[in-house]
Amino acid sequence: MALNVNELRNGTFFKEGSTIFQVLLYEHVKTGRGSGNIKLKVRNVRSGAVLEKSFITGARVDEADVEKKKAQFLYKDGDSFNFMDPQTFEQFSLSSSVLGEQAKYLVDGLEITLVVGEGEALGLELPMSLVYEVAETGPGERGNTVSNVYKEAILDNGLVVKVPMFLKAGEKVKVDTRTGTYIERVK
Repeated sequence: MALNVNELRNGTFFKEGSTIFQVLLYEHVKTGRGSGNIKLKVRNVRSGAVLEKSFITGARVDEADVEKKKAQFLYKDGDSFNFMDPQTFEQFSLSSSVLGEQAKYLVDGLEITLVVGEGEALGLELPMSLVYEVAETGPGERGNTVSNVYKEAILDNGLVVKVPMFLKAGEKVKVDTRTGTYIERVK
């Protein structure tokens, strides 16, 4: 089925030939005269390559046949990340090139939504935020409380995040998986 490029949004999948792309960034650009342009930043789901594409308003692309399934992250083995379907207990792996930046948020036992198309795993959707424990951070300095002062903290999964000065090792924090920033302390 053909899909109008005006309907493409962040996270949408579409096909060009046999290649499936995921839209990372959608932008509609209107010039003074003539028709507008749709500028897309897309990722080739098989190779992981990120490219920019431009279409005129009203152009059509093929809709990719994708479905979303629940899965659980099991472990990392070299360059591949292994997952399991909780209903069928079927195991499958994704390479780090397919996961890209999302790989750093994975911890053992994490429930995610897997995007499957044409019989192969194309990518995953993480929850908007995840909770991690602060493994290591510098000391909190007194006196710098007038403005928001942050320090670096290493979380239990190895992720480095800027956190407020009052946080100590062993405390739990919520991290935004879209931006990789600290949201709040979790009690």
